[in-house]
Amino acid sequence: MCLLVVAWQAHPRYPLVVAANRDEFHERPTAPMAKWAPPLDILAGRDLRANGTWLALDRRRRFGVVTNFRDLQRPQPEAPSRGGLIPRYLGGEAAPAAFFGGLEADSAAYAGFNLLLADRDSLWYGCNRTDSDGTPAQSRFARALAPGVYGLSNQFLDTPWPKLRRVRAEFEAWLARGTGTVQELFAILEDRTLVQEDQELPQTGLSREWERILSAPFVLHPDYGTRSSTVLLLEHAGAFDLTERRFDRHGEASGESKWTVGPTDWP
Repeated sequence: MCLLVVAWQAHPRYPLVVAANRDEFHERPTAPMAKWAPPLDILAGRDLRANGTWLALDRRRRFGVVTNFRDLQRPQPEAPSRGGLIPRYLGGEAAPAAFFGGLEADSAAYAGFNLLLADRDSLWYGCNRTDSDGTPAQSRFARALAPGVYGLSNQFLDTPWPKLRRVRAEFEAWLARGTGTVQELFAILEDRTLVQEDQELPQTGLSREWERILSAPFVLHPDYGTRSSTVLLLEHAGAFDLTERRFDRHGEASGESKWTVGPTDWP
């Protein structure tokens, strides 16, 4: 997952709204979002190489999403998969605060990650990387987020990369209308506009060519690009709309999974 915007307690109908793109190598095998077999009672896509996931919702309306952190450090061969973090959270009973408390001691073993975890009462953000000068990027490994709108790509929460600024502004306009549709959120995620000016590109250690390719909210390249877009609208009583739209290496839609579920129901 490489770009997402989240509204937490910032919409009159939906306490949680998520719109997210997952970018990945096209050759990496992936299963569409579906209900997982017991004991995990979740809706999620599945990375078939590491057997984890990047975004999931469970029966209790707990939610998790993870993005890689672009630091170009080679992961240690024995490093645990970041995709295992969300099933680990949703497969347990701990609230987000307690889960992060238990994860902190082991977090350095993972490759760089950003992790957002929510339950009915709270939304938490955690990151296991530091600023370039080695100082902590935040006062703690993880922190609770106040009601508001947040954006995340492959740096720290709300790092103002041009594509994130653009998507967040359109997302905030959607929230302000109060009657926006799921299709409008997908249209925001499908923005394929590249940053043209070199000085506006992030400087993360990649070549200028790749920084430009990755500067679009929807990444289009035959080897690596946006594999899926996901929109979640969760109501106060627990009803939700969850849609995953998938794309091939040409950026053409290749499939869709959708659930519209009542307050006490489950697929």
